[in-house]
Amino acid sequence: MPNSKGRKRRFGSIRKTSLGEFQASYLGPDGRRHFAPHRFKRERDADRWLNGVEALIIAGDWTDPERAKVTLGEYAERWIKERPGLRPRTVELYRWLLRKHVMPYIGGVELRKLSAATFRQWRADRLEAGVSASVLAKCYRLLRGILNTAVDPDAIITKNPCKIAGAEKESPEERPLVTVAQVFQIAEKMPERFAAMVLLAAFGSLRYGEVVALRRCDVAADGSWVRVSRSFGEVPGKGFVAGPPKSRAGVRTVILPEAIRGEIVAHLKTFVKPDKEALLFTLAESGNPVRRPNFAQRTKWTETVTKLGLKGVHFHDLRHAGNVWASKAGMSTRDLMARMGHDDMRAALIYQRATSDADRLIADRLSKLVEEHRQKPAD
Repeated sequence: MPNSKGRKRRFGSIRKTSLGEFQASYLGPDGRRHFAPHRFKRERDADRWLNGVEALIIAGDWTDPERAKVTLGEYAERWIKERPGLRPRTVELYRWLLRKHVMPYIGGVELRKLSAATFRQWRADRLEAGVSASVLAKCYRLLRGILNTAVDPDAIITKNPCKIAGAEKESPEERPLVTVAQVFQIAEKMPERFAAMVLLAAFGSLRYGEVVALRRCDVAADGSWVRVSRSFGEVPGKGFVAGPPKSRAGVRTVILPEAIRGEIVAHLKTFVKPDKEALLFTLAESGNPVRRPNFAQRTKWTETVTKLGLKGVHFHDLRHAGNVWASKAGMSTRDLMARMGHDDMRAALIYQRATSDADRLIADRLSKLVEEHRQKPAD
């Protein structure tokens, strides 16, 4: 096609407008004519743009620019809906991050207009506004994942513009590490029906949602193991919702230390109905699952741990302590990750289970720690 001076072009065409600007267009692989997103002041700039488009077509990286006119917000919402395997809590977190920190600022920008500079400026502005680096790291990982899909397999854009070195890293504050003695002090101060929750979280490395979702059928009659196959999560507007554990490696069987099995058996006999589907932990008057606010209120958690000299300790810190103790049992990283329900080493942990022997050694080591605590004379 001829250019503005009548010279025939090998690819595309350039037309000079009545305003003295240059408009570039080309026939795409789809047989349709596509125009540059803007006019050019110089013909050589229009020519350079066409050369870039031609290179993309030759390399097989061309995408229909019309599809990239969808906004980041619209595409992100579609991205979430097309992932039915996401846990309810995860969906709520993603939508909250988008609603709070993305949509008001860059949610209306079309995918084709996003650039690395867009995301650098967005992050800098949010940091200046006081948003923590940890929250922005979550936002960044979400946005990067969304736009990775836009590149492949959706082929809406040719490359991911969401690239900021180090932006994906979180630096959470170091949590307090409670001792074996302190775990038992906390358990003793709990209402009796919740004491076993504390022990399972600490000596079984269980998350809160995993503990409260346990049923009679998930626990050995002799208290020797618990099976984690689901987790409760709270979703605004829906209440408590049962879903899969936090990760694929979260589906696991954990062998419990022999030294605490008696407490687990006693709890089963005293507080759990005989039905195999009966929850291990419920509110006494209603039999409903124990939501976090209920647990905090019934146990007076904040007041209790403060009186024990453990101000600031959260329920999740019990699991953290259990993970640390287990790590000192001399097991391999793979066995430890399996017990904890982590899948960070995804290549090695796709439905990986720690061997029974390895897990039993961990449980025996934890049992020795409990026995050492019990043998110490009272202060």
